[in-house]
Amino acid sequence: MTGTLETTTPLTAADRCDRCGAQAYVRVLLPVGELLFCAHHAREHAPKYSQVATHVQDETDKLLAEHGAGAGAR
Repeated sequence: MTGTLETTTPLTAADRCDRCGAQAYVRVLLPVGELLFCAHHAREHAPKYSQVATHVQDETDKLLAEHGAGAGAR
């Protein structure tokens, strides 16, 4: 299986943040594996992972569609 398949597979409610267990909206592919983050932790850790990630799959736009305006503001 290649990394390309993983990056095109949409994240689901079963995918959980590696930091807090909330629903993951961001998949970070690294040379040695992957990390899943909720939107909050993705923003918090972006400066670090963006330096080493081979690909970032960001589906945080689903938050607006699922929860309406202002969902990411908290």
